Amino acid sequence: MKSFPTYKIFKNTLGVLLIAVAFSCSSAKRVIASGEASEQLSVKQVIKQHQKNETDFKTLKARLKIDITQNNRSQGAGFTLRIEKDKVIWLSESILGMARMMITPDKVRFYNKIDNEYFDGDYKLLSDVAGIDLDFMKVQNILLGQTIHSLNDKPYQVSVNNNSYAVSPKEQNALLELFYLINPSHFKMDSLQLQQVLKRRLLQVDYAAYQEVDKQIIPKNISIVAVEDTDEVGISMEFKSVSLNDEVRFPFNIPSGYKEMVIK
Repeated sequence: MKSFPTYKIFKNTLGVLLIAVAFSCSSAKRVIASGEASEQLSVKQVIKQHQKNETDFKTLKARLKIDITQNNRSQGAGFTLRIEKDKVIWLSESILGMARMMITPDKVRFYNKIDNEYFDGDYKLLSDVAGIDLDFMKVQNILLGQTIHSLNDKPYQVSVNNNSYAVSPKEQNALLELFYLINPSHFKMDSLQLQQVLKRRLLQVDYAAYQEVDKQIIPKNISIVAVEDTDEVGISMEFKSVSLNDEVRFPFNIPSGYKEMVIK
């Protein structure tokens, strides 16, 4: 199977994550989802538990293994992930630093050393390209297993679906259908599902496993499938060596002479 360069994995991962969101060195232990969903739990109780279990930290460091499949081609690479909660998300190719991204609430910045190109802009441009609203908090929430919208912004309903709490707006948007599946053990997301029928877009983010780090529940395995018309991109992410609240740095300087990347 023909492979494609590491920087393209990075670039495609960034694109899928951004489009998707709109629609300690202590040892980590795997979280076993042994709870049983109850029909007796109200939607308010489910929402309250989900919000109560939001990951609480100042900084996060992790090694990230990313595998991407697109157009019958697959490739994987390792990355270093650093987060200062609510402020910075930084991602860099682990071995040679051939590609690097840093996003903040106001900026999206990226460069790769293979093509000597960069992107330096805001969410408006990417939102216009994607046709949907994007922001920093939605990207962060995807990475942490939290819902991408506040569950206090509109009336929601709940039902039990395959031992998950299926939470959805009482009145779905005609242009964008949204479903959350909440785990009955730790009340983080089991799955996020978005569908734009008219645009023939489908997004599904599944959380196969979580891990406990310093009493915080962190995703261990995330799988993303994004479909638009007949095009499909699949991304799997594995979080390794996760640590919280260490000192972290976010080095990022676009090298001189690089050309600006055109996003289509």
